[in-house]
Amino acid sequence: MRRQWLAKARRVVVKVGSAVLTGKTGIDDAVIEQLADQISQLMARGLQVALVSSGAVAAGRGVICTSEKCRVIKGMPDRQAASAVGQSRLMHAYDQAFARRGIVTAQLLLTRDDLRSPRRFLNARNTFGVLFNWGAVPVVNENDTVVVEELEFGDNDTLAALLLNVVEGDLLVNLTSADGVYTANPADDPDARRLDHIDDIDALNLEAMCSGKTAVGTGGMYSKLRAARRAAQLGAPTLIVSGRISGALVRAMDGEALGTFIVPHDKSIPQRKYRLAYNAVPVGTLTVDNGAANALTTNGKSLLPIGIRGVEGSFGRGALVRICGLDGRCLGVGLVNYRAQDLRKIMGKKLADIEAVLGPGLYEEAVHRNNMLLDAAL
Repeated sequence: MRRQWLAKARRVVVKVGSAVLTGKTGIDDAVIEQLADQISQLMARGLQVALVSSGAVAAGRGVICTSEKCRVIKGMPDRQAASAVGQSRLMHAYDQAFARRGIVTAQLLLTRDDLRSPRRFLNARNTFGVLFNWGAVPVVNENDTVVVEELEFGDNDTLAALLLNVVEGDLLVNLTSADGVYTANPADDPDARRLDHIDDIDALNLEAMCSGKTAVGTGGMYSKLRAARRAAQLGAPTLIVSGRISGALVRAMDGEALGTFIVPHDKSIPQRKYRLAYNAVPVGTLTVDNGAANALTTNGKSLLPIGIRGVEGSFGRGALVRICGLDGRCLGVGLVNYRAQDLRKIMGKKLADIEAVLGPGLYEEAVHRNNMLLDAAL
């Protein structure tokens, strides 16, 4: 199955982490050269590749922290400043490495706001399409220097999974410092073993399997598996493989049993639902009773105000909220039809009673099923 999926991949999102790209003094040029060489080989076979690259903050740290004015990078302002120093150096390294192979690179810096807006989302999709047609390699990173907390992707694993939907990719490859996914954290459990493949990623307890993050990155195996779970919902497999093994990307694409292959869902979710669930951050929580939970998860119904038992947060109409059961388990996310203060007034009420409180001409549903994604990978 792994060979079949990899053989039919035509548009690939490759994400490479800071721990792979950087050494003690910043960007490792030898790693950049090897990566460019492997991607150029894949492109020669007809594949189109978008590269999501970490490393800007680490590259900036390697430059600026050699001076007397900087000893430690800490906090968002320091991180953003280090990214501003390192981003141009990272792109220069990619420009030079790919140019030696006759390939042009293009830099794209994104925030959540760019993907949350339908117009910007479409503009981004169109830009990627033209770059692919030109035979260029889009090099993508978060726009660290301007991003604020509510617009952060949080890590480039998340960005890579969202980018799959933008470019309509059919494979996510995550190049990391580990040689795959293990049954437990190898640093804590000597009996942990590498998984060759994962057939049902939804069945995994990611919190139990994963802990810790790399010293120079913001993610860890947890964020990589969460990204893989999102990719699986789109119908795209994920390959998590070591970026430190020579030629690992090409060798894995040729079918060699490197890393961990994660099988996608048989049935993919609509791209629109993927966008609404993951291109924004939930700003509130609706707690629903057992009857409503069953209607949502078993019968595919919309969420009605009568089934809501609690409302947390302050949000307006159209906001993204979590939908949770009485046991605290998150059932999914959705776009609400009411403001938080209005939902508190009408929760537990029938439509006739709602009109008596808020007036006529209101929505019957608090969250319509068409604006809801159950079992979201949050």
